[in-house]
Amino acid sequence: MAGNIYQFEAKLNNGQVKSLQEYKGKVLLVLNTASKCGFTPQYAGLQELYQQYQSRGFAVLGFPCDQFGHQEPGSDEQIEQFCSLNFNLSFDLFTKVAVNGPHSHPMFTFLKHAAPGIMGSKRIKWNFTKFLINKQGEVVKRYAPTTKPEKISQDIEAQLNS
Repeated sequence: MAGNIYQFEAKLNNGQVKSLQEYKGKVLLVLNTASKCGFTPQYAGLQELYQQYQSRGFAVLGFPCDQFGHQEPGSDEQIEQFCSLNFNLSFDLFTKVAVNGPHSHPMFTFLKHAAPGIMGSKRIKWNFTKFLINKQGEVVKRYAPTTKPEKISQDIEAQLNS
């Protein structure tokens, strides 16, 4: 799958459709999220990364997903309230999407092909799988759900400085 992430659009959790072209020239961290997952506390670290680097051209894009253990059962409004109340999130949160299977959001299909998982897997294994995107919209690296946000800061710095 050729191209970059800018060829896609996604719906924000308020219903507004956003072209990913709007993020052109920024370093992005794109991930699938869930509110009732063991990795949910990573929201705090993701918000810290966003606050630390946003002024330098960095953005976090969170895509809630209910495909793993039914750990994101709420509506878009409930998800937004949970994230706001518990983590004071200010980065972009999108509507709930599928990341695997025939109804997978096209952007996630692109991400999985650009940065396959272990042993070349074209699937997302679990919530909080993260993809680092450079300023040209290309996938630089894929991170496992267990990778804590603070462990990604060096890679973000490298992309912001390139």
